[in-house]
Amino acid sequence: MSHAHAITTPHSEALSATATGIPSGKLAMWVFLASEVMFFTGLIGAYIILRMSHLAWPGDEGHLSVPIGTLNTLVLLCSSATIVLSLSAAERRQVPAARNWLLATIVLGCLFLGIKGYEYHAKFSHHIYPSTNIFWSCYFAMTAFHALHVIGGIIFNVWVMLYTFSPKLWTSRGHRLELAGLYWHFVDIVWIFLFPLVYLL
Repeated sequence: MSHAHAITTPHSEALSATATGIPSGKLAMWVFLASEVMFFTGLIGAYIILRMSHLAWPGDEGHLSVPIGTLNTLVLLCSSATIVLSLSAAERRQVPAARNWLLATIVLGCLFLGIKGYEYHAKFSHHIYPSTNIFWSCYFAMTAFHALHVIGGIIFNVWVMLYTFSPKLWTSRGHRLELAGLYWHFVDIVWIFLFPLVYLL
């Protein structure tokens, strides 16, 4: 049996559960995501209030590219699909396939950041900065915080992917792929709200 096929999914692992019956790691992730929801809700709520109180929005200084925003949305949607495929492969004990789909998720996440970096560069080259006006302050704040969460998700995914190269680590820690998936879906959902709010309205 090859080294790759010797890696198995940790279905039989004895995970510590809380009083709710939910494994402690998953419960901790849900609590963390709940705090993140409140954080982004505050940002989005502030944006909506500011948007309603300013007639000229975003102003004469410049506009966002809807095609670029749409492309980045498609990239993140594809990354949600690949991490689902990774988890599905892991549940079928096809660890090499799970690794490849997780790698695809990481690449798509990096592509999203690259496109966002290109968009930032285009604005900076036209002398558009967070200090330009209230719209651009909101835009850079919300998208930069989201980009930081994407970076965090990429690091988490890389961390989990490294487990797939060790049968021992995968058996004891492979369940963290599900946690990485929960976090990544949260990152994608946040962008689904940000894209129409910032680019289309």
